[in-house]
Amino acid sequence: MNWYCIHTRPQKESQVKQYLMRQLGLEVFYPRLKQTRRHRRRTRVVVGPLFPRYLFCHFDPDISFRAACYAPEVIGVVSFGGVPHLVDQDIIENLRTWATDTVDVITIRTPFLPGERVEILDGPLSGLHAIVIAEMPDQDRVAILLEAMGCGARMMIGRSSLERAV
Repeated sequence: MNWYCIHTRPQKESQVKQYLMRQLGLEVFYPRLKQTRRHRRRTRVVVGPLFPRYLFCHFDPDISFRAACYAPEVIGVVSFGGVPHLVDQDIIENLRTWATDTVDVITIRTPFLPGERVEILDGPLSGLHAIVIAEMPDQDRVAILLEAMGCGARMMIGRSSLERAV
């Protein structure tokens, strides 16, 4: 038995997952991503597919290939030259280690810790280094102490503009 990638119709990943698990008894891995989005001054946590329109299924192609291909809302099994493409077991295991939730949700935002050195990625201060003072309550901004010209300037900056310094 190997892992294969299933291509689904738009926004039908959950339905396909349920069908493959309940009706066919197959093991399915549907990684999802938790993100914070801002829209019209509101911040929302949104959970969506890590790979839109795709999920992974563990089956023996001799037994379950046709059933997986012709499942409702499935476009097909990802194939090259008419041969179903195997997904490496290591890829699935790495994704599973990132998924901290029991429902395969991956959160890519790791918190910055106070005292951690960061580099500013964009804007007029791009390329400068700073030290994290604290994360702000809204989780989108970080208070940093800028190390420029020998003096420390405290400022707030968006998380997306920072990267851990090496």
